[in-house]
Amino acid sequence: MRKIIATIASIALLAGLTACGGSEVSADQTTKSDSSSKTQLLPKPQPADLTGTWKQTNSNSDDTYMQATVADGAIKVEYIMGDTTALFWAGSYEAPTEAGDWKWDSANDQEQTQNALLASTDDTKTFEYLDSSKELSFPMTMQGVTATIRMQKQ
Repeated sequence: MRKIIATIASIALLAGLTACGGSEVSADQTTKSDSSSKTQLLPKPQPADLTGTWKQTNSNSDDTYMQATVADGAIKVEYIMGDTTALFWAGSYEAPTEAGDWKWDSANDQEQTQNALLASTDDTKTFEYLDSSKELSFPMTMQGVTATIRMQKQ
């Protein structure tokens, strides 16, 4: 009788362990199969965190460039000219909700820009983040010439 009970207990234990060995994937993971039929768990791509300081990469000068600060639902872009800083843009910032490229229209904060001599007078400005190059960009027009400002996070 003891042998029968021990055998049944062993089978039940083995069945329980086998049932726990399933292949569930959490919400923060995706699966990827390779040619050897092994399944790998990969982290789910997350939206980019644009919070922080960004510096212009396509400036023709080491001491004259644009710099952006992204924080608390706002983006602020300034000209840096040696020891002088001048406001170009202050506006809204919408954080990405999905991984990949991202684009948003920033509404001008008129209270901050109305008295700034070099500030943009646009009501909105379109900012774009390219995930592949980790680059933030936006158009800037001055005296009828438009250029795309490109920035990298510092």
